[in-house]
Amino acid sequence: MVVLAASICTKGGKAVLSRQFHPMTRTHIESLLASFPKLIPTNSQHTSVETAQVRYVYQPLEDLYILLITNKASNILQDIDTLHLFARVVSDICRTADERQIQKQSFELLSAFDEIVSMGYREQVNLIQVRSILEMESHEEKIQDIIARNKEAEAKEELKRRARQLELQRREQQKRAAVSGSGGSSYLGGGMSGYSSIPQRFDAPEVPAARTASPAPASSARTPPFKGSGMKLGSKKTRQAELLDALGGELVSEELSAPTTPPIRDPSPVPTNTRSSLPSVTAESVHIVIKEQIDVSLMREGGVKSMEVKGDMNLQVSDPALAHIKLALPSPTTDFGSDLQFKQHPNVAKFAPGQSRIVALKDPSRAFPVGQALAVLKWRYAGRDESLVPLSINCWPSPSNDGTCEVNIEYELENENVTLHDVVISIPLPTGSYPSITTTQCDYSINPATHSLDWSIPLVSTVARNGTLEFTVGGDDTSVFFPVRASFVGRGSIAGIGVDAVSRVDGGEDPVFSVDAVVTTGDYLVI
Repeated sequence: MVVLAASICTKGGKAVLSRQFHPMTRTHIESLLASFPKLIPTNSQHTSVETAQVRYVYQPLEDLYILLITNKASNILQDIDTLHLFARVVSDICRTADERQIQKQSFELLSAFDEIVSMGYREQVNLIQVRSILEMESHEEKIQDIIARNKEAEAKEELKRRARQLELQRREQQKRAAVSGSGGSSYLGGGMSGYSSIPQRFDAPEVPAARTASPAPASSARTPPFKGSGMKLGSKKTRQAELLDALGGELVSEELSAPTTPPIRDPSPVPTNTRSSLPSVTAESVHIVIKEQIDVSLMREGGVKSMEVKGDMNLQVSDPALAHIKLALPSPTTDFGSDLQFKQHPNVAKFAPGQSRIVALKDPSRAFPVGQALAVLKWRYAGRDESLVPLSINCWPSPSNDGTCEVNIEYELENENVTLHDVVISIPLPTGSYPSITTTQCDYSINPATHSLDWSIPLVSTVARNGTLEFTVGGDDTSVFFPVRASFVGRGSIAGIGVDAVSRVDGGEDPVFSVDAVVTTGDYLVI
């Protein structure tokens, strides 16, 4: 068996993709493909044709042909088996077997073709092995990643240990200074009685259980004679705070609490429920759950670097009498074009071109499973269309002549198909600087783990679709305010996927159904 080339062409003989396994010029392979459709007999059931020089083994692929060009001495049974593997690889890599999708996935297809046939001879591989080779998983790489993570964890533990050691040394020095101040009156004079309150302050546990919101009580406990030494301790405290801030705020004591201006409030604890404050939906006998996740990187100057939306629809039927049904999806309100790709469950019929989108079983006599959720439909969008972004964010830092920076950040709801709850926009801050907020009536907090300003918006909808936050902070480097991160949980569907109606296959009364559509974020960034 000698395979000269594996090709995909149109029904008119135009080459879409071709891989030659023996030296052949482009003109030669194009002439072979151009003559191929003329050799196919009308109404023939055969899958091979021959010329005086070569044999074509072909198979229809929707509106295209996939074919192998071999010499006439090859084993035609092996050629047919190899052709079937090629067709399965194309269907596995490409969501739809059209010319545009094949050209888009041409690099992956050519790599897969090389794994199936080498130097004209078939390799002993199957579809699973080809898929595994294309994923390029490396056991050695995983081991190196584990080693790198272990080293990072050890370095972090070492930093924690040194931070504790520095804290203990500082406390011990202050205790010794307090004891020498109270017991050495003949040398220092009686005016140093202000040190008497210091030992009481450091009788507290080494690491307090909670961080104080403001250091005002601790500052009031100091007496004026201690002011000179307090300046030196303050400089050590600042270096210690930077070290602990790098560790994620895990070791924070009363002495290392935040500055008094502006007031810093601990961020609210993250709820364990992924729905957050999203209203719950009462499940009916026919319950549809729609889940979407969006990952997007917006450019600070405008435009989209990358955006991906992935979603799935799960159907759960609790009444056996309602298992023979079909779902009617609404017409799309947002034009995603052909970049929005759908994939149905193997037992679910595909959408008919040019007709309403219906989710139903291929075999009408079969029923949907009862008492368990079934993923009937999945979809994915990947593109860079800025008009499809659900929430636009604009961060505009402006340096001033006094060494500070005025930052304006605004958001606006762009997709009216969704209502966003628990929106948090996180803006990084310069190291050691804290903002002065000029916007009133806004909910914000300082995140000590990331040293960022977290702006919280409970609800963004078509009624309250935009907002603005302004603050001033020390520093004139505008790049430190990026990347801006956003997170939210939404009601609806970015792609406009929903359910208009649920009807029985046998034409009976339409059942009552419920839909729970949830949108979550992965990485939502402004870079």
